[in-house]
Amino acid sequence: MSRLGRVTDTGVGRALRARVGGWLRVLREDLWTLRADPLPPSTWLRWLPHGLVCLAAFGVTVGGTGDMNDNGHLGAGLAFLVAGGQGGAMVLGLWRPVPAWWLSMSAFVVGAVAVRGRLGFDPETYTWPWTAAGIVAEMFVLLLLALRVPTRAATAALAVTALFTYVLEGLRDAERYDTTGVLALSLFAVVVVVGTALRGRREARAQLVEQTTLTAEERTRRTLLEERSRIARELHDVVAHHMSVISIQAQVAPHLVENPPDELKENLAGIRQNALEALTELRRVLGVLRSEQAGPGETPAGLGGDGADHAPQPDLDRLDALVENTRAAGREVITEINGERRPLPPGVELSAYRIVQEALSNVLRHAPGARATVRLTYQPDGLEVEVVNGRPTGPAPPSTGAGHGLLGMRERVAMLGGTMTAHPWHWDGFKVTAFLPDTPPADAPGTTRSTDKTTDPRGGTP
Repeated sequence: MSRLGRVTDTGVGRALRARVGGWLRVLREDLWTLRADPLPPSTWLRWLPHGLVCLAAFGVTVGGTGDMNDNGHLGAGLAFLVAGGQGGAMVLGLWRPVPAWWLSMSAFVVGAVAVRGRLGFDPETYTWPWTAAGIVAEMFVLLLLALRVPTRAATAALAVTALFTYVLEGLRDAERYDTTGVLALSLFAVVVVVGTALRGRREARAQLVEQTTLTAEERTRRTLLEERSRIARELHDVVAHHMSVISIQAQVAPHLVENPPDELKENLAGIRQNALEALTELRRVLGVLRSEQAGPGETPAGLGGDGADHAPQPDLDRLDALVENTRAAGREVITEINGERRPLPPGVELSAYRIVQEALSNVLRHAPGARATVRLTYQPDGLEVEVVNGRPTGPAPPSTGAGHGLLGMRERVAMLGGTMTAHPWHWDGFKVTAFLPDTPPADAPGTTRSTDKTTDPRGGTP
């Protein structure tokens, strides 16, 4: 039984020693360092706080020197050395708060010990161990320290300050001096609490800004990926049609020629096989995209489910229906078509339809009562799409959209090697213009020239 007790005591002692040793190591790392930790300039006041600290340091130096020389009966040189150390600690605390605190404590100890031997020379009492200038200097130093170091370090510095004060006051009775220990420590504790609270508030605000930035970036990235996935699905439907035609034509072509040679049959069979393999790969990629976005319990469209993705992709022939839907919502929409209308590549017509659709949706969301104009201009080398809305007649309601409609337009235009601009128009209106070439250039960079902004000036984000 006694052996078990000895073993238990030994284990408890080791754990206690390990915990105390770890705490001392952390304390040494916090308070025994010369690292620089400059006080950043104020957001609104810039360098005014630094100037105020330097001015207060000058007052502490001059006032402390005169007080300890006249009332503390110290020599002018020693009084200036102690007061200068306290004032210098305040300035040093702007850049290196921990060394500044050690300098302030050293000046306090030297001044208290030096004044202690002079307390009996004058029948009048004297404030000791903290002088008025010393209290002011230590308050500034502890405040600067608490603003930049962890709470445990600021608390440890306050505890060490209290320990030095208690030791010095215990060396002599209070007959010949007015004790300032309790008042000084009370003020120091208040300063440390205030500095720690301000530091915590600053860190919480910085974390909130960082989290907000990360959330906005993640939302933008997710919206961009969703739009790219949508474009990929639409391109699949467009390309799959042509690949199917190629496959069927390659299969039928040998029957259109009397006694076709074997080489022709082999080449046509190879063309048909390549077309079928391309279709298989397209469907496989589309299945992955759709399965990633299928909701719980839903069958991904493209993998055997009956989803809306199987509907025919819209083109400019359905533009009138889109405009009628907008008019049914109570908006006046004018449609203008310039140039000779002609069939365009499916990708161009699909992108033009989507751009008009998104622009009209933005008008409905962000420009209440505004009149919109949709203008299509057929040019020899492509199609120019222009959507303009006038001044809204009322404030825009809060938007519940993703807020990245212009990003989707830009992706579509970049895919075709075109150009796009989006900017405010006359009298609080907005204008979106996009040019889609018939045939994307071979050296298309995949980027667009856009002057759009993330925030729609009509009162919301597009």
